[in-house]
Amino acid sequence: MTVPPHGTRSSAPDTQQGIRRRNLSRVMHTVAAEGPRSRAAVASRIGLTRAAVSTLVDELIRAGLIEELGPERPGRVGRPGSALAVSAHGPAGLGAEIGVDHLAVHLVDLRGVDRARAEHKGSNRGRHPERVLADLNRLIGEVMAKARGLGLRPAGLAVAVPGLVARDTTTVVHAPNLDWQGHDLRPFLPGDLRLTVDNEANFGALAELWLGTDTPADFIHVSAEIGIGAAIVVDGHLLRGTRGFAGELGHVPVHPDGPACPCGGRGCLEQYAGEEAVLRAVGIASGPNAVPALTRRAASGELRTRAALRDAGTALGIALTGAVHLLDPQAIVLGGALSELAPWLVPALEAELGRRITSGERVVTVSALGSRGPVLGAAHSVVRAVLDDPTGLTLRS
Repeated sequence: MTVPPHGTRSSAPDTQQGIRRRNLSRVMHTVAAEGPRSRAAVASRIGLTRAAVSTLVDELIRAGLIEELGPERPGRVGRPGSALAVSAHGPAGLGAEIGVDHLAVHLVDLRGVDRARAEHKGSNRGRHPERVLADLNRLIGEVMAKARGLGLRPAGLAVAVPGLVARDTTTVVHAPNLDWQGHDLRPFLPGDLRLTVDNEANFGALAELWLGTDTPADFIHVSAEIGIGAAIVVDGHLLRGTRGFAGELGHVPVHPDGPACPCGGRGCLEQYAGEEAVLRAVGIASGPNAVPALTRRAASGELRTRAALRDAGTALGIALTGAVHLLDPQAIVLGGALSELAPWLVPALEAELGRRITSGERVVTVSALGSRGPVLGAAHSVVRAVLDDPTGLTLRS
């Protein structure tokens, strides 16, 4: 995690409460990114007096957000201070993902360390949301039981879904590959947890931003399961759009007179580069084990499979051309199932971008997080919310 040089962004007014919230966040971010550090070192880093930092630290310790590890390592000049670290116990981030072919739940502590995980493989296409969410609740219960055994308690729940989510709500407006429309998830998930629901590509992009290696501040994150989604990160922040629907790359027309798409359009990218389109082209049935089978065939040199992936890479290049011209990103990052198929997709994708874009070479990278990106991004988003605004937890101490 990186520490903003002058503290985190905040919309809070410059009232005493707003200043306190901002300073608590600055201490949390500094200790999370650079700890273990003494009070004096934190004070020097964020430009506050040691007395002011000590007061803030004491508040964070009482809330279980920071812990003292004992004297700093030897070698420093003067009397060693007590080293501070983000707590390995107490509040934690709980993330979940509803995929077309799987459900997953993941728990990370405030240090960003993975602590527990549960997953279920099976198709969710066409199943009623209540049944899917009942299965998800069982997985959440498993992980929360593990959390209690580890001395952790979720500070919130974030859920990644393969569809459009109305901005600042928990309502899935449309998830065509699940056949869901207008479903609010709030009534069916644990009511005692602060809930966030967002598109899986958005959470995948946030995971890449926070956990990736040398990830730039401006990039387009493209991910795929059954459908294809994209998230746009500009200056280290998601570009969401007015309604929260930005990034629907899978429904960008590649060939306007092409086959019909579940979204109601024709010739959308998903009909050429989506997982199901590629599986149809090579004769593999859709399901939880489809992508591994596709990968094995491509790795073995099977010509039909490699041709289908090459065509999918070309279609991706066509769809991304407009986004690159509009946004001028530093990089394009492939995640989800696309990351597993990258060796056979990327050459055609790069060739198509090179043929259509004359403004210089465009970097295409592959996410090391793979298909785990969305659920990791969801879990870490809860942690980031605590670091950005610890007051909700300090007030309970």
